[in-house]
Amino acid sequence: MSADGDRSEIDVDRHTPDSPVVHEYDGIVELDNRLPRWWLYTLFGAIAFAAAYWIYFHSFGRGDLASREYARVKAREIAEEAERIKQAGEVTPEMLVTLTKDTGTVEQGAELFKENCVTCHADGGKGSIGPNLTDDYWLHGGDPLSIYNLVRDGYLPKQMPAWGKQLGEGRVRAVSAYVLTLRGTHAPGGKAPQGEKR
Repeated sequence: MSADGDRSEIDVDRHTPDSPVVHEYDGIVELDNRLPRWWLYTLFGAIAFAAAYWIYFHSFGRGDLASREYARVKAREIAEEAERIKQAGEVTPEMLVTLTKDTGTVEQGAELFKENCVTCHADGGKGSIGPNLTDDYWLHGGDPLSIYNLVRDGYLPKQMPAWGKQLGEGRVRAVSAYVLTLRGTHAPGGKAPQGEKR
């Protein structure tokens, strides 16, 4: 089509075998040109790469996706930080919250809880003789430091034993971290709330 809108340059009714196919619609003339080879190679290469990527990562599971690799690196960093924290002297709320993010520490705390605490707090901390640890109500404070101090020093008027000497500092911190992960999970069948909402 010419610049002034004259269609005389292209005759849509006459084609030679070598001329591109012409489409005409509503006065618009379109030549069916071939795509550049580099563009086609790029397209087919991308399709081949995508297929190989899917087969390698998703079908056969041979490699780790970036998200899984990132999660593994973060877990290693958190574990190293947790180990450093366990060796630290003074316990702080920030320290205990950091320990809740370390899978190894929380799993250790869960095992220790099953061995020592389920008699009074039931499986999963939903409460039995002792209070429910999964709700928002706490008898002696639900902040990280209060939980740690209660696990370590106990509360004899309510027969809560002091676990500090028996478990040792590192394991007391692990149990405290596990109890912190239970807070607010509202386990089904849990004991009725006791204490103040925190």
